[in-house]
Amino acid sequence: MDLYMSEELLEYVLAKKHHAFREEYTEPLAKIYSEAKMSPIERMADRFERLTKAEKPHILPDEKICFVRTVKNIPDCFTEDEWKEIRSKHFIHELGYISNLSPDYEKAISGGLLALREGADEYGKRAIDNIIALADRYREEALRTGRDDIAKVLERVPRYGATSFREALQMFRILHFSLWLEGNYHNTTGRFDKYMYPYFKADMDKGVYTEETALELLKDFFISFNKDSDLYVGVQQGDNGQSMVLGGIDENGNDVFSELSRLCLIASRDLKLIDPKINLRVSKKTPMEQYILGTELTKAGLGFPQYSNDDVVIEGLKRKGYAPEDAANYVVAACWEFIIPGCAFDVVNIGAMSYPKAVDRMLHNGFTDCKDFDEVMALTKKEIKSECEEIMNGIHDLWFVPSPFMSVMLDDIKYRSFGMHGTGIATAADSLAAIRKYVFDEKYISAADMLKAVDENFENSPELLDKLRNEAPKMGCDDDYVDNISIELLDTFADTLEGKKNCEGGVWRAGTGSAMFYLWHAREIGASPDGRRMGESFGTNFSASLFAKVAGPVSVVKSFTKQHFVRAINGGPLTLEFHNSVFRGECSLEKVASIVKYFIDRGGHQLQLNAVNLETMKDAQKHPEDHKRLVVRIWGWSAYFVELDKEYQDHVIARQEYTV
Repeated sequence: MDLYMSEELLEYVLAKKHHAFREEYTEPLAKIYSEAKMSPIERMADRFERLTKAEKPHILPDEKICFVRTVKNIPDCFTEDEWKEIRSKHFIHELGYISNLSPDYEKAISGGLLALREGADEYGKRAIDNIIALADRYREEALRTGRDDIAKVLERVPRYGATSFREALQMFRILHFSLWLEGNYHNTTGRFDKYMYPYFKADMDKGVYTEETALELLKDFFISFNKDSDLYVGVQQGDNGQSMVLGGIDENGNDVFSELSRLCLIASRDLKLIDPKINLRVSKKTPMEQYILGTELTKAGLGFPQYSNDDVVIEGLKRKGYAPEDAANYVVAACWEFIIPGCAFDVVNIGAMSYPKAVDRMLHNGFTDCKDFDEVMALTKKEIKSECEEIMNGIHDLWFVPSPFMSVMLDDIKYRSFGMHGTGIATAADSLAAIRKYVFDEKYISAADMLKAVDENFENSPELLDKLRNEAPKMGCDDDYVDNISIELLDTFADTLEGKKNCEGGVWRAGTGSAMFYLWHAREIGASPDGRRMGESFGTNFSASLFAKVAGPVSVVKSFTKQHFVRAINGGPLTLEFHNSVFRGECSLEKVASIVKYFIDRGGHQLQLNAVNLETMKDAQKHPEDHKRLVVRIWGWSAYFVELDKEYQDHVIARQEYTV
């Protein structure tokens, strides 16, 4: 068996031929466990054992990194009545299962499962024994099918620590597979290039691989992320949390970006698969070559890499009480939030505050009595604080379903932060700027008439609507008149959470992300004073309004890098959509890469780019069969456009398209 990636394997996975191996798990486990009055941890241990035993090993054509899900579903451990009782006593985050963590892959890969077993409790030991038993069955299948190369790898891993690059990659696949099978979703890969580099370098130094064969092995590994990712869906297809972090500094200040990092970017660019989703850690010291290579992935239409600024993130985490060595080792969670591998149990998306909702509350609770704009801002800030307090006070007695294997994969927990998103900041800042300009500065309209027009969804105010949408100040135009308002809004959000302890004893972190809340929160209010009509969405994450008339990406970058991001360190990227025609000209890669570098150099904290084509997406809606591999960026993840619900498709279509 040679080391070249098989095109047959790629096409096999893309065509989903391996789905034929899947079978429904039919035992009513929740009912069985309820009748037996089993404890939560006993249920999880038993379920994991049943599921691993139900898995049927299959070696796909020419693959080198094996393990593929054959059990189609993971049955719940609790009945509906039991969940009702649990929810009556506890706050349950999302599905109640642990998610959005970064396990200690480095320790597990280097030491092996038997070493981890020594320090595990009886349930952790049981989980490890079941994983090893499944790996042994894969080894038997490899021998049966003449795949001695796979069998040889499985002689060592997962029992013992990896001694080669291929063993390390296979070990990761087994660990990642097992965590998902336990029900723990949105598990990141952590600092992949940091902990994998020693194995890569050792084999390269020995001449085991050339650059070409190492790249092909990496491609095979990348394909493994896409074998069963559809079984781990968040809000939409593609929202599975397989985030890979590359580059950045280590705890000693050394640059981690290596030849392995470069090959990971090339593998992703060449394959054009949605997983793993690449995140690049960068700083003012990052050379242009890295930005250009990252931009090649953008050009390929992948919607990543997402860029995070070490200069801002590390300082922000330290301010929140993270040890310097841990802050320097941060990774990106499923979407964009900053977490620490192996030692943090941060719940990074536990709630979301809506800036436009605060503005809406202000409009209906005192706006018409305000004598000046300062009073408007004071009332808005009061509403922001009120909503934040409401969210924080509503989260108590947090409870998660126990996870025996995940517990083994985490060291002593040092951090238990909660992260709160902040949606629609551009809609709110634009609304407040319009009020300031037309109600107070120019006295174009009275407060009462502005409120009446908003409540009527501008049905009787077409001229006002046109002025608000097309003439009023907008974030994204490098206009301090509105940008300074956004600074105050974000500072108020951060100030409200500062010093507050959550129910787990950790800190609260304000963020600039939105996740799916940008759609949900927009439905909670009517029209807004920026000219947004009822039913229209906010911009995703930290972005300009969908209908804002901006000069171009540079002006947007200027507007969205003025804020104090070290104070709002839960993450949330500025999102820029580039029409894919920008990549047809000479020096296009350098031009787009220069914008990324400009963003980082100005102190921006996080950025993601999307190369899109409006006409292509509209055609994909009509003829999905012709666009099966069209990739778009949603909020913190990429997906195949044709697999999205129409609501999400329409929102991507509605976003700004920039040229350079």
